[in-house]
Amino acid sequence: MKLLLDINVIVDVLARRKPWVDDAAAVLSLLDDARAEGFVAVHTITTIEYLLTKDLNRKRAAAALVDLLRLVRVVPVDHDMILKALSLGWKDFEDAVQAVCALEIGADYVVSRDPEDFSSFSIPVVTPSELLTLVARDQDDRP
Repeated sequence: MKLLLDINVIVDVLARRKPWVDDAAAVLSLLDDARAEGFVAVHTITTIEYLLTKDLNRKRAAAALVDLLRLVRVVPVDHDMILKALSLGWKDFEDAVQAVCALEIGADYVVSRDPEDFSSFSIPVVTPSELLTLVARDQDDRP
C-alpha cells in the first residue's frame, strides 16, 4: 500500500501535537514495519526543516529529518507537475501539489488530518485514524 503523507501528519508526530500524535505515530509505525510505503512531497521536507530549525536547532532538525527519511521516500516535483497542480484550480495550491505527487507515485491513499481539503480528488484521502481502521479491518479479513 502506497501512502502520500500530508505535512500535518508528519508535524503532528515531530511536534507531539495532541490529540493527533498517537494516530500519526501509528501510521509511521506502519512504514517502519514495512506494512506500507510512505512518500512525502519534496516541499514537505523543506518546510519541516524550517519549522524544526526554528524550534530546535539545525543539528537536531537534521537528525530528525534523517530519521524521517528512513521511513519515507521523497517525491520530486518538476515543472510539469507544478503546471498540473495550477491547472487543478484548487484554493490551496500546496494541497494541489500534494495531490499531483500522489498521482505521480500511484498512491493508494493520501493521509491527511484535513481530508476536506482534497474533496475533489480522485485518490481516497483519509485521516490517520481512518487509515488505521482500514488496515485493522484488512488484517481481520485475512485467513
